[in-house]
Amino acid sequence: MALIKSISGIRGTIGGKPGEGLSPLDVVRFTAAFGTWLSRQGEEKKVVIGRDGRISGSMVRDLVVSTLNGLGLDVIDLGLSTTPTVEIAVREEKAGGGIIITASHNPREWNALKLLNRDGEFISAEAGAAVLDIAAREDFSFAEVTRLGSTAVNDSYLRRHIDLILEHPLVDAEAIRGRKLNVVVDAVNSTGALFVPPLLKALGVNGITVLFDEVNGHFSHNPEPLPENLSALSAEVKKKNADLGIAVDPDVDRLCFVCEDGSMFGEEYTLVAVADYVLSRKKGNTVSNLSSTRALKDVTLKHGGEYFPSAVGEVNVVNKMKAVNAVIGGEGNGGIIVPELHYGRDALIGIGLFLSHLARSGKNMKALRGLYPDYFISKNKISLDAGVDVRQVFDRIKAKYKNNPINTEDGLKIEFDNDWVHLRTSNTEPIIRIYAESQFQTTSENIAKRIMEDIRESMA
Repeated sequence: MALIKSISGIRGTIGGKPGEGLSPLDVVRFTAAFGTWLSRQGEEKKVVIGRDGRISGSMVRDLVVSTLNGLGLDVIDLGLSTTPTVEIAVREEKAGGGIIITASHNPREWNALKLLNRDGEFISAEAGAAVLDIAAREDFSFAEVTRLGSTAVNDSYLRRHIDLILEHPLVDAEAIRGRKLNVVVDAVNSTGALFVPPLLKALGVNGITVLFDEVNGHFSHNPEPLPENLSALSAEVKKKNADLGIAVDPDVDRLCFVCEDGSMFGEEYTLVAVADYVLSRKKGNTVSNLSSTRALKDVTLKHGGEYFPSAVGEVNVVNKMKAVNAVIGGEGNGGIIVPELHYGRDALIGIGLFLSHLARSGKNMKALRGLYPDYFISKNKISLDAGVDVRQVFDRIKAKYKNNPINTEDGLKIEFDNDWVHLRTSNTEPIIRIYAESQFQTTSENIAKRIMEDIRESMA
């Protein structure tokens, strides 16, 4: 069992003893802490919630709603939704904040509470620390019976989200319709099945095949949209002679594509391609995190903009985007952030912009991918045993590579001439992530393997 408390929210495996997994008592405790924090900020006593398709989603939703009502807060429940849709709804409803019930790419035994501020953005590290302190001290008080909150169900935001995407000046539904695209979607048994097909139809795509379209939380494969998990999508694209495949994660904030021959477009290149399209029509700066491909920097410089790296984590990317007035940004895991719509990763606006780029280019997917420089990132992770001192591990590795350029802004990033490796602890899992990039796949894999051996030796 695992329970992880971070700026990304409260995430854990369902069941077990309180404090060791995400038990019902933990859900109530952290929801009460967040609701109390919102009330103390003097925010509107209204909270928007939504959930992905997980098995535990309904149970956690009931606990969250009852707890918020018990604090005297009114709830707007979007039901089965997506992370970006809830983010949009918080802002449009002028709510005090929001809670998204999703563990994103984690397997089905996990669930989480993602916490949003009044702008529909993830709460800051300072706010997160305050919420955790309230939870630890159980410093909350519930409302009297005559002051309990109410709950209203609102199912209009699927349409509203799609309308906002269609209104975006760079989304060209006419061009997309003219391409008569045939698309296969991997909805991984979650809310992508409810949101992606209606969006595609609104964009003018008529040939739509949806894999794993039953929203039951019994994920048909590992839900993280990585190449090794998308074999069924790849096979179906080839079988249907489709123009492309689309994969999203369970809460629809990550996006990646499959080419017409079943090969991967590359999740790192989702942001690169969308940024290329946006920057060709709107000059400006870009941001991605330290673990993302340098191809974004190449594309940004080509269009006369400036590229800025940030620490890993959506809130960090958003803060840097605001600071440098970026016109597009995101993360190399397929997370697209379009400021005109909202400051959050959004696979749906990503689909709209990417298909507009593809349609206007007149190219097929393989040819479009060929426009961008080839960098290869080897993405790996090592599980952490209880009691491991990560700082000590990183210090040992830093000492070993003391003659190389080193960045410690977020974990440890080491430069090797034109290559790099970035290692950091995850905000969402008890692991160390190891990302290495090179112009050659074998080189990136060898760098990652070498660093992983260093990590294991340092933990021994």
